[in-house]
Amino acid sequence: FWLLSHSDSKLSAQSPSRRRLNLSLSLSLSAMEARILQSSSCCFSSLNTAFSSGSVNRYRFSSIASSPKPLSISFPQRTRTTRARAPFVLSMSKKDDGTEKDDDTESLTYKDSGVDIDAGTELVRRIAKMAPGIGGFGGLFPLGDSFLVAGTDGVGTKLKLAFETGIHDTIGIDLVAMSVNDIITSGARPLFFLDYFATSRLDVDLAEKVIKGIVDGCGQSNCALLGGETAEMPDFYAEGEYDLSGFAVGIVKKEAVINGKNIVAGDVLIGLPSSGVHSNGFSLVRKVVARSGLSLKDELPGGSGTLGGALMEPTVIYVNQVLDFISKGGVKGLAHITGGGFTDNIPRVLPDGLGAVIHTVAWELPPLFKWIQQSGSIEDSEMRRTFNLGIGMVMVVTPEAASRILGEAKKGDYVAYRIGEVIDGEGVSYQ
Repeated sequence: FWLLSHSDSKLSAQSPSRRRLNLSLSLSLSAMEARILQSSSCCFSSLNTAFSSGSVNRYRFSSIASSPKPLSISFPQRTRTTRARAPFVLSMSKKDDGTEKDDDTESLTYKDSGVDIDAGTELVRRIAKMAPGIGGFGGLFPLGDSFLVAGTDGVGTKLKLAFETGIHDTIGIDLVAMSVNDIITSGARPLFFLDYFATSRLDVDLAEKVIKGIVDGCGQSNCALLGGETAEMPDFYAEGEYDLSGFAVGIVKKEAVINGKNIVAGDVLIGLPSSGVHSNGFSLVRKVVARSGLSLKDELPGGSGTLGGALMEPTVIYVNQVLDFISKGGVKGLAHITGGGFTDNIPRVLPDGLGAVIHTVAWELPPLFKWIQQSGSIEDSEMRRTFNLGIGMVMVVTPEAASRILGEAKKGDYVAYRIGEVIDGEGVSYQ
């Protein structure tokens, strides 16, 4: 697979003064590209530089002499824009000592922190009218006997904590994880990844750390860092800050696509543990930190290490583990637990008329989430719709596959939990 970079003819069409300005901007960008080439195990055999916006497009080309037209992406997956929710059975509203939470502190919500999940759902509904079929974790494009599966994401306001803690060498792992974890929910094997790094003034040393994390994430995912873009846009971002986006493409045979259509009542939900908050909910997290009065350098109450270290723990990349489970059979559906938590993400993989019950005692709530809930006086329902609560990927499997997976887990091969079952009736309930 390959992409076509911007033509160098753009440069000759510009005025002499514009060319001088862009050539000046390109000096630090060129230095950045040299470091990317050194740090990535995938050599960029052809590098075309586009100066028209103070940016560098970086792509890796195969040795194929001719380049066919790039593929266009469509989204044939169905979308589910309405999701009825069963009543919640609250189970996390007590303190660690078993006493009820204090009610004199205002309960924080994701919406209070500036993120409106309902507005996002409404936008998806409107987009679906213009581009029918969107709404899955990844977009599918038919190619012969296979589907290309594409996904894109960022790391949100976790970047704010990266700026505060100075931890930049793992944020790239988060970036890769958010996209590849989405596309494996269709059973796809990641092929390649593209990144977009934007800043007002390019700090080459800092950017190199970020790109190193991206390279590490691609290594964990067994996919190629095919290319990306570094954009320097003066006055657009605060000094020392940057933004990231990532794009992943994978492939799966048509007969092997996992789409949840065969899920039935009685199938089992298997949860794979997260490493922490991953890359969602940080607008609310930052509001909780501000209310708590703790510094990111302070120890995490009830945990080990600093609060900042726990929050910056990189997102787990589930690619190898999940593809191994799929190869052994019995996996019918997969839900990447990101924004929307259990409440919104699990129904995305269930057929109409089916829901899920979650057993909250099936795994121990990690100390970080206990601290977030107690410090923010956050209601159980809000926690379940915002955070992963220690479970980053949910698999819907047959009872037979569940027995095999849990049996291997008991042997210490990995950690997995039976967290619930599929039931008749839509929505997610908690026990």
